[in-house]
Amino acid sequence: MQAGSRRRRKKKRKLEEPPAVSAMGGTHAREPPLGVGDREEGGAAAADRISDLPEPILADIVSLLPTKEGARTQILATQWRHLWRSASLNLDSNGLARLGYFFPVDDNALAAVIPRVLSTHPGPVRRFCVPADYLRSRTAAVEAWLSSRTLDGLCDLEFCDVHSYLKTPLLPLPASAFRFSPTLRVVTIRKCHLPDSTAQAFHFPKLKQLALVAVVVSETWLNSMIAGCPALECLLIDATSGIRCVRINSLSIRSIGVGVGSQRTNQIQELIIENAPSLERLVCLDLFDCLHVSVTSSPKLQTIGCLSDGYGFSRSHMIGSAEVIQGLHLDRLTAVVCTVKILAVDLVMLDLDTVIELMKCFPCLEKLYIESVPEGKNLWRRKHRDLIKCFDIRLKTIGLGSYQGIKSQVDFLTFFVLNAKMLELMIVRVSYENDSRGYTAEQYRKLKFENRASRGARIHFTGHRCLRGASDIDHVRDLDLTDPFFICLR
Repeated sequence: MQAGSRRRRKKKRKLEEPPAVSAMGGTHAREPPLGVGDREEGGAAAADRISDLPEPILADIVSLLPTKEGARTQILATQWRHLWRSASLNLDSNGLARLGYFFPVDDNALAAVIPRVLSTHPGPVRRFCVPADYLRSRTAAVEAWLSSRTLDGLCDLEFCDVHSYLKTPLLPLPASAFRFSPTLRVVTIRKCHLPDSTAQAFHFPKLKQLALVAVVVSETWLNSMIAGCPALECLLIDATSGIRCVRINSLSIRSIGVGVGSQRTNQIQELIIENAPSLERLVCLDLFDCLHVSVTSSPKLQTIGCLSDGYGFSRSHMIGSAEVIQGLHLDRLTAVVCTVKILAVDLVMLDLDTVIELMKCFPCLEKLYIESVPEGKNLWRRKHRDLIKCFDIRLKTIGLGSYQGIKSQVDFLTFFVLNAKMLELMIVRVSYENDSRGYTAEQYRKLKFENRASRGARIHFTGHRCLRGASDIDHVRDLDLTDPFFICLR
């Protein structure tokens, strides 16, 4: 009798208990939604909303999954068994390989899996990613895989860097790779030699994204390649040899990323952008190497990174026409560039004067991302009194890494808190031990945030990585982002 009374009281409390309140101010059910194969209480089949989607949409979802996860969807439910074979295949060696410092890739196992997948899946294949080192160690196998009819209509071809620790002689790109010319849209070529004899064959009318990483190539081949890709939008060139000067003449290119890499001989020394009317993003991947950048005509250039302040830290510089840019070296910037809205800089010291000069050169700047050591003097209350009255700060987003809450950093950020009338977001990365509510409240007080010039502004303190440095852009797809330096807020 008592047990029955307890059950009735427990049931009554459960019925009277209010729903949980979410962080967004709404309500949500306490029980998690039922997934594929789950069943409701009493044995009735659960509502499987995912499986109710049209099969073409489900196939698209499966095609975006890594190779292993895509194949495993066959066990979710009976109606899912055929989806993996009907979906476009994403065959990625990076996802199939065992990677890690103590668990090296099993070459034999990986090389055996690739033909098994190609023979099991009828196609089409959306993406094929194969280790670049196989071009030397398994030349015949790579040639056979690329010749497989399953790969007909391939859109994305990548030679990935699974064995980054191996140093091997570079061989030419397999001839079978050129059979995908009519369909390829994304290509990443790594660790191979591209002789001039293949320049005429490199004609890809639909190619939009191209990455050349650790390749040997001549200026003749590169110029011919750009001419042979009329739809090319993103170009990434990193750690290549054989080229002293990269010359860009393209009506379609929107994003360019160039890195010198570790090569000290026969490396890229100069980037000349002669005619790029569609260019919007220019990213220099290296801070420590000499790269002379010249821009003649680029009227749509909106994003630049990563600039350095030069105090012996980097000798890179940009010289161009007055309508675009004169001087990438921060102590030589003199021209006014009204098109640039996103800028990433790496400073030896956090220096407000340097940043103010940047804002004068880029008066329409909306997003500014800064990496620097904390040291510096940023007293400004008297020094920049006249500037504050006459200069319109248009910054909407400011990102600062390595924040420690010391006086120079507080003074720097306070300047923008009290004077940036259009500020919307300030992203401040702190150490994990300081990522707490108490620490955040203290910094709000130090930065005088209650007196902020923009009432809609907010500060996001985080111990997570929200910003991407120029050296972290390691795939050509990163260049296609509207803001390549912003990752996410967490």
